Amino acid sequence: MRQRVPMWRLNLSRGCLTGVALLCVAYSLSSQPVELRGDTKVPFQFVTYGDTRFTNSANTEAANPMMRRALVQAIAEVHPAFISIAGDITYRGDQTGDWRVWDTETAAWRQLGIPIYPALGNHDLHGDEKVALANYFRRFPVLDGNRYYSVRAGNTLMLVLDSSLDELSGPQGQWLTRKLDNIPQDVSFVFILLHHPPYTSSSDKKRYGGGHSARPSEELLAKNLEKRQQHAHVRFIVFAGHVHNYERHEHSGVTYLVTGGGGAHPYPIERGPSDPFQSKDINYHYLLISVEKDKLTISMNRIELSGGKPMWTQPDIVTIPAIAAAAHAGVAPGRAVRRFN
Repeated sequence: MRQRVPMWRLNLSRGCLTGVALLCVAYSLSSQPVELRGDTKVPFQFVTYGDTRFTNSANTEAANPMMRRALVQAIAEVHPAFISIAGDITYRGDQTGDWRVWDTETAAWRQLGIPIYPALGNHDLHGDEKVALANYFRRFPVLDGNRYYSVRAGNTLMLVLDSSLDELSGPQGQWLTRKLDNIPQDVSFVFILLHHPPYTSSSDKKRYGGGHSARPSEELLAKNLEKRQQHAHVRFIVFAGHVHNYERHEHSGVTYLVTGGGGAHPYPIERGPSDPFQSKDINYHYLLISVEKDKLTISMNRIELSGGKPMWTQPDIVTIPAIAAAAHAGVAPGRAVRRFN
């Protein structure tokens, strides 16, 4: 039996989901994961970050509740077109109490009608996976039970993956290959959102008390993207979490960002020479992505608390031109990313 899969768009003639702006659902018969499309005009801004670990505020070993709440409030004040979360939304996905903290602390986002596009992290699947997924999909009904899916917004395409499944094989791998083989010509930037990073300066050796090495499955995904990048009309940008810090890596024209500073207990990492962002700090942060016709700018917005008051800086800002704009300017693919301080 073919699955009924919702595709949403702004259309007042359709029935709208409550609590998600003017999010409306049109149904079509399809065996493919849900494809989300909004009436987003260029230029626009969106936010990406991960590893928020919503849980009881008394559990300060799992996360820093003050930082988590300050980040949520700051993102609400930006009022982005949407928010994408790179996994580990909660500390224990099968715990209803953790999700109730999410409900309470992110109420401002829903009041503003900001759509939220999450990727599953290992903590979101913690414990009884059926219970965990039920909690997850209850909060994100527009996903219609899909663990991976796509989002079109302006001149961008976001492919959201479940890194608890292999990214290049099985149903998810087949779907991803089809999406990458058939990128619309009016798309300039393709975002890959997943939890586990293809590149990280972190390590399972946990030299500074925490960290994770890149896994073979995500490393293979990176090789696939880098091979495609050499002949693509789009620029590939990968957002991941899992490592509770910030990193930026550039390989063969593909930009990889680790944005795991959403509130989970942080740890410093030993920066590899390939990471253009050299910092010994821990970095609670969110990423603000400003999309234009011929370029996008990614700003790392870092927070520290001084006397209980948030202090904000932008220690890393990178501009990525579209392929056509880079070619016109004579910029080589491997040098298309420029960093500003």
